[in-house]
Parts: sequence; C-alpha cells; structure tokens
Amino acid sequence: MPTRAFRIAYDGTGYYGFQRQPDVPTVEDEIFDALRDLEVLAPNADRPDGYAAAGRTDAGVSALAQTVALEAPDWLTPRAMNGELPADIRAWAAADAPPAFHATHHAERREYTYHLYAPPADSRRRDRSASASDRADDRGDPGRNAVDDDRFRTACEALSGSHDFHNLTPDDRNTERSPTLEATRDGDFLVLTVTAGGFARELVRRLVSLARAVGTGDAPLEKIDRAFDPEPLPGHEGVAPAAPEPLVLTAVDYPNLSFEIDETAAASAREIFRERRTERRTRARVAGQIADGVR
Repeated sequence: MPTRAFRIAYDGTGYYGFQRQPDVPTVEDEIFDALRDLEVLAPNADRPDGYAAAGRTDAGVSALAQTVALEAPDWLTPRAMNGELPADIRAWAAADAPPAFHATHHAERREYTYHLYAPPADSRRRDRSASASDRADDRGDPGRNAVDDDRFRTACEALSGSHDFHNLTPDDRNTERSPTLEATRDGDFLVLTVTAGGFARELVRRLVSLARAVGTGDAPLEKIDRAFDPEPLPGHEGVAPAAPEPLVLTAVDYPNLSFEIDETAAASAREIFRERRTERRTRARVAGQIADGVR
C-alpha cells in the first residue's frame, strides 16, 4: 500500500505522553486502537507497516502538528480516523509520501511553543477590589512570577545556537543541538518559540526553566555558560524541566511533502478545541472566585 502522512492535533493533558507505554494511556495507543477498529492494523499486529511518528512528546504536552506516517489504503482519510479517535485527538490533514518516507528521520525542522505565565517585572498587582471574573486568567502572584523581558530575551539569545546540552537533558548521547529561542510578550504571558532540527529529551522544558530563572533574577546569566560546561552540574544546581502543560508541538517541516487539509476533519478539530478553551476559561473563573473568597 502507499505511504501516507497525517497531521495529528491533541490535548496531551490526559495522556502519559505520545509514545506507547504499558498500562498507561498514551496518544499513540489511541491511534493504534483507531487503526485496528478501521481494520488498517491487524488485531495481533504490533504497529502498522511503515509506521513512524515525528517525535515523542512528554506526558501532558499537546500538539498541533504531530505527524505520523504509515502504509495506508487510499480511503484512510483524516475524517475516517476521527470517526474512531477520541475527541481530544484529531487528524486534520494528510499527504501522499514516497515509499521510503520516515516521519522521524526526514523531518527538517521542529517547532515547539511554550506559554509561560510571566507578568512583566515592572507591572503592578491588579486592584484587589476587582471581581474574580476580571482576574480569572491570573495563575499566581504576579510579583512571584514577574520576569524582566530584557533579561529573559538575553537568556534566549545565549541559549540559541550550537551547543552541547548534556546538562539540560537526561539523555547521555546525541546531546549536541542547535535550537533557536524567540520570545514574544502577550499580556501576562511570554510566548516562547523554540525551533531546531531535533530535540533531546526534556530539552525544551529545561530551556524554558533556565531562561525563566535568569529572567526572574533567580539565576545569573553566567549559569548558562556553566550549563554548557563539559562538567556535569551538581544536583543542587541542576535545571528541572518546566511544567509540561503549557508546551505545544506546533510545526514539523518536511521537504517536498504537501499536506492537504481535510476540511471536515479540520472543522471538527476547531469545534472541539474551542469548546475545551471555553471549559477551561470557566474553570479559571471558578478557581478565581474561590481564591478571592479564601481570606
């Protein structure tokens, strides 16, 4: 059968990562179950022929453009997959791929976006008399989370480029990478975009942690140079990964591969994720009222 590649969007907060694991729910498990229900994957088969995925996202991490490829019949469209997938996992585009295509190895560029709650350091705490609804998006004490934008962007520049990131990943090989970090201010959030050909495990989340520590003043800029030192960081100086929930795999680029959007599938994805956005905004309002009422 021909090889087809599919763009997959998912809310990763309810899963233990993308890659299949024993005894815990993962995104890949749901995809394989859907393919079995569609009789594309045999009941006793481990995985589809020619199968590969663009990357492994950690537990709690979401995706807009995760990409999987497999040998598939022509009738297997994104909307057909969505008929068997759970609502928080949506296929929305597909592309015909050459027979030797590999979704992992042939990716030229990957992009992650991290939504960091980081009020600007010169901001003032909002009027305490404001209603809970006015402050529904607050996620903590602005003073405690405040970040100096200039320091944060300086840290991003220092972390960009070709380096050995062995102190910022649990991997013990293939730790030399060349990421680019760019930050944009969006209200009380810094939206950090990190791009590279590939990433070591937990690297993006540890880059976020280190840049934030420099931005808040909890760490000097010199700590970045220390992280690039050949010597391992001692435990008390280690950089822990940032929370996974604000991280999204937003793009994976392939040469000479043209994805066609399945409009029906894409409309389904937009509707479902807009509903989830509304649900979470409502939860934030409720949490804000409780936080304000506990005195």
